[in-house]
Amino acid sequence: MEQRHLGRTGLRVSRIGLGTLTWGRDTDEHDAAELLKTFWDAGGTLVDTADVYGDGEAEYLLGRLMDGLVPRRDLVISTKAGSVPDPDRRFDCSRSHLLSALDASLARLGTDHVDVWHVHAYDPATPLEETLQALDIAVASGRARYAGVSNFCGWQLAKAAAWQLAVPGARTRLASTQMEYSLLQRGVEREVLPAALDLGIGMLPSSPLGRGVLTGKYRGDATPADSRGASEHLAPFVAPYLDDTASRIVDAVTTAADGLAVTALQVALAWVRDRPGVTAPIVGARTAQQLTAALSVETLSLPDEICRALDDVSAPVHRYPDHDWSTL
Repeated sequence: MEQRHLGRTGLRVSRIGLGTLTWGRDTDEHDAAELLKTFWDAGGTLVDTADVYGDGEAEYLLGRLMDGLVPRRDLVISTKAGSVPDPDRRFDCSRSHLLSALDASLARLGTDHVDVWHVHAYDPATPLEETLQALDIAVASGRARYAGVSNFCGWQLAKAAAWQLAVPGARTRLASTQMEYSLLQRGVEREVLPAALDLGIGMLPSSPLGRGVLTGKYRGDATPADSRGASEHLAPFVAPYLDDTASRIVDAVTTAADGLAVTALQVALAWVRDRPGVTAPIVGARTAQQLTAALSVETLSLPDEICRALDDVSAPVHRYPDHDWSTL
């Protein structure tokens, strides 16, 4: 699999990442082992997790598999911290919580460092400089090799990156940002992606298949029994992308796939993988068969006319101040 630099850093990662959101909850150890082995055999290196996935079970499971199945040195492990199970405060990005969470993640993963450590979301209750200092401490202590953020809007990302760049050598520059990005969710193109491109921050799209909807499995009001849409706890996650607008985009993806003699999954994934500023979409497959289908996109590059057609049908409304006011 082709390797790409993560933002403006020397770290290279596979241009498709493996997500572990369901590990330890819907994905057991046997299935997780098959997924990781399939990914590794295909040349994949970037594995993304978080301390809250499966209440920590995803990290624990990944650590067990690295112990005997896939060498730790062959993987680029990305994890996240900052989410907390508190209905009154969803995120705690204080220095105290983040560093304690990192130590707990390392223990579950059975490693002395993670390759990329992300702040899971912006915490308005904590001064941003305190949150960022935790990243500096983590990298300076060797517990993390690189640092990034997740789910920061445009001004939050720009403020954080500028703060880190203000003292070169003393503060850890942001390597990456993880955001939802697909043909069904192009909101990052308003401000986040332009900021990331300008600041040399690599984009790691989550849900690049529109939470599974872009595969076409939900066309015609169909809900496969083994899909996330049929899952009691994941159905609300899928539901926002089952409207008429999404249906038109899925139809366009399917038409493009038919014309290219490939699958809708391959078209949707190739589109986001090759967008400017994107380093590696994170794919959260349920089975090794699904993952193999996603990894087959490695040989596919969409023709320019197909990209333009998909851009047009899925184009979000961007007006002032995103566009030059004089053209409005």
